[in-house]
Amino acid sequence: MRSVNIAELKNGLSKYLRYAKSGEEVIIRDRNRPVAKLVPFLSEDLEEQELRLIAAGKMRPPREKLDVEKFLKMPAPRVAGHKAVEALLADREEE
Repeated sequence: MRSVNIAELKNGLSKYLRYAKSGEEVIIRDRNRPVAKLVPFLSEDLEEQELRLIAAGKMRPPREKLDVEKFLKMPAPRVAGHKAVEALLADREEE
């Protein structure tokens, strides 16, 4: 894992992006204090449309693979009928 101060990162951004593309993580420091991490973006399981949404800032990539069995065991949300209809109608009015 590499580590870089902000000033050096600004001057050599392309170099540090190449490190991330090759699979390395880069710790970004502000006055030698860690403040962020530059990590590789793994897109092999994503479709082209999902990649465009991520690039536009409208979607975040999943943090982990979906465990379908665990998901199906989750309790269903409970919303009073009229509250759900009110929310739907309000959403339609905004559009």
